Amino acid sequence: MNTATETAEQLYTTLAKVDIDGLKALLTDDFVGEISMGMPHGVAGLHHGPDDMIHRMWGVLGKVYDIHVDPSEYLAVGPDRVVVLGRYWGPARSGDTEVDAAFAHVITTRGEQISHLVQITDTARWGFTPDSATR
Repeated sequence: MNTATETAEQLYTTLAKVDIDGLKALLTDDFVGEISMGMPHGVAGLHHGPDDMIHRMWGVLGKVYDIHVDPSEYLAVGPDRVVVLGRYWGPARSGDTEVDAAFAHVITTRGEQISHLVQITDTARWGFTPDSATR
């Protein structure tokens, strides 16, 4: 059986591959995603179930941005919970803005699936104009 950290690692690998079937298999049927208020494109708030998270959160952002989700540190905080620190980055597909934002994901697992994900990110760093932003 996978540890919470191994299951979280699988999430980022699956996201990078844009593997929809893999994501559906990785999330529990009663999955809940909590996305930071202030996120652009109407994705903020609660997402219930794999389809909601995949199509109305990750899918929406994937259409707008050529986004990369780079985890840098996994902090196990219990047998079924891990905090993942990392960075989102990439240009908007329109070419006029980009993302460069740190994140923390609090991931709760059940067995070898993810049942809950809380996203914490600097929402002001989503969709900024590179020429006007300070880094």
